[in-house]
Amino acid sequence: MEGNNWKPKEEDAEEEEEEELDDTAYKSAKDAVLFAIEVSTTMLTAPPLTDSKKADKDTPTSAALKCAYALMQQRIISNPNDMMGILLYGTEKSKFQDDEHSRGGSAYPHCYLLIDLDIPASGDVRALKTLVEDDEESQKLLIPSEEPVSMANVLFCANQIFTTKAPNFSSRRLFIVTDNDNPHTKDKALKSAAAVRAKDLYDLGVIIELFPISIVGHDFDRGKFYDDIIYNAFPSDPEAPAPSAGVTKTSSAGDGISLLNSLLSSINSKAVARRALFSNLPLEIGPGFKISVKGYIIFKRQEPSRSCYIWLNGENAQIAKGVTTQMADDSARTVEKVEVKKAYKFGGEQVIFTPEEIASLRYFGDPGIRVIGFKPMSMLPIWANLRPSTFIYPSEEDYVGSTRVFSALQQKLLRDDKMGVAWFVARKNAAPVIAAIIPGAEKLGDSGEQLIPPGMWIVPLPFADDIRQNPETTLIRAPDSLVDLMRSVIQQLQLPKAQYSPEKYPNPALQWHYRILQALALEEDLPEKPEDKTVPKYRQIDKYKRAGSYVMDWGVELETLHQAWMKENSSTHTVTLTKRPASSTNDYSAPNKKAKTADVGPIADAEIRDHFNKNSINKLTVSALKAWMVTKNLDVTGKKPDLVEKVEAYFERK
Repeated sequence: MEGNNWKPKEEDAEEEEEEELDDTAYKSAKDAVLFAIEVSTTMLTAPPLTDSKKADKDTPTSAALKCAYALMQQRIISNPNDMMGILLYGTEKSKFQDDEHSRGGSAYPHCYLLIDLDIPASGDVRALKTLVEDDEESQKLLIPSEEPVSMANVLFCANQIFTTKAPNFSSRRLFIVTDNDNPHTKDKALKSAAAVRAKDLYDLGVIIELFPISIVGHDFDRGKFYDDIIYNAFPSDPEAPAPSAGVTKTSSAGDGISLLNSLLSSINSKAVARRALFSNLPLEIGPGFKISVKGYIIFKRQEPSRSCYIWLNGENAQIAKGVTTQMADDSARTVEKVEVKKAYKFGGEQVIFTPEEIASLRYFGDPGIRVIGFKPMSMLPIWANLRPSTFIYPSEEDYVGSTRVFSALQQKLLRDDKMGVAWFVARKNAAPVIAAIIPGAEKLGDSGEQLIPPGMWIVPLPFADDIRQNPETTLIRAPDSLVDLMRSVIQQLQLPKAQYSPEKYPNPALQWHYRILQALALEEDLPEKPEDKTVPKYRQIDKYKRAGSYVMDWGVELETLHQAWMKENSSTHTVTLTKRPASSTNDYSAPNKKAKTADVGPIADAEIRDHFNKNSINKLTVSALKAWMVTKNLDVTGKKPDLVEKVEAYFERK
């Protein structure tokens, strides 16, 4: 988008001194997703009622539409350039390209283009929301046809949509949601025609993703039909990390597991297209021995981004484009680009460089990865990781045989538990870095879905200049009894399967940002507070369901040890006080302090509870806290933070 960077193109072309990888192309690649959702008797049949709270309540078609609605809500703001569309097939009505009665409907019988493939507008989202939430509207539209629908016709309809609406998109995908594993049981001609249409989509660069649904008493079998039309390779990027066979988990209806959540999980895993960060970068293993690799961003921090500036003072809102003009300080005249020279300050003076000299200073060789040697993985400390790592995968475009060499190197490093050390220049004019080449094994989920593909990772390592001196610290060791009790707490608070799952913890700040934008765009009520799944479940902890009792035991032991320490050190403090010289000032001030404490009466329980609810107990004075704590038989030793903590602990136990 032109408005993303605000600088004009001429200035962007000149400023090519970024040390980090330029991921502009990675972000700006466009994606088009078309949902093809079957409407049939079984897809419209609600699961049997059960007593389980987690049982399905949505029909498969309704769950699929809700998934499409959720994805559209998410991408209308986070990916504003991407297209989405929804095609219903197997319906009694027919509609194509906003024409219900002309040749469009008859050309693709029983295919209803609910939302044409385009950048989603707020009206499309509202219309889909109405269909999802209004049973009467859905019942009018979701009427299955009495005649079977031809899958060849459905695929040809999708072909026409992609050709007319997204001809130049780098990523185009067709999501098929169905429970029918063999739509053409007795007609081999229709099955062959569907395979031909699927091959046409493949040649066009469209990836077909299947989201199968198993109904009660029947498991979905891909081998009957869909193995002939689903290609596992990526036509637009054949070297991209390919998923394992059967990567999409079969969702089950009516088995007590939410079909909606299962579909959402499967669709979200496919929602973002794989996009190369750099292509065909040479990996030099030895002198004259090179292969070609591509780099991918597998993990990327997402932040709210402003897509453009808007000018609101006219009749209609307009996108504002920035223009930078350089002016002379003395005469305020416009300075031309050729008049500008660059300089660096050195020794109090400015050293001027010509553009050629600056280019030569930045040049450290062509982009590439050159292996320097190999070291054991144990020599790589955990702190030696300054920047995000890049996943690399072989490419056959420049060097034939790269895949075999890459695979042999990756497997050898895995077996020997070694890493490569390389000189890494990511792009033109980028600063070189010393990087570790770490082998990565394939990781699969519980259902065989691929979580992390096999390959290798480029991890930039710090230079000597990047390492700072450690701060002076004093090691304080806790008593063994406290350590033993805390061990029980930690064991109770372990994550499921002893690992962190990012899918369960969306960024609360980012989701809140998107939720506000969504409410404004769709004219919805503004939400009251964000949903933060990172907040601990305090009720379960407080009610001793998990770690509460262990935490209380640890607190009791801590208080016991603290009291013992206070007794041991109280004599030292007393002696110190008696040795201080007495004076009239000290004699006068001591009674004052005691009198001040005695004058303060205990505050009401309701008042201090109100402070607790507002998280403002620390605003009370020490004397007021101690006066109230005495009425509750609480220990009043310690400094003010200790007293605040004890008061808060008292109310948390209530």
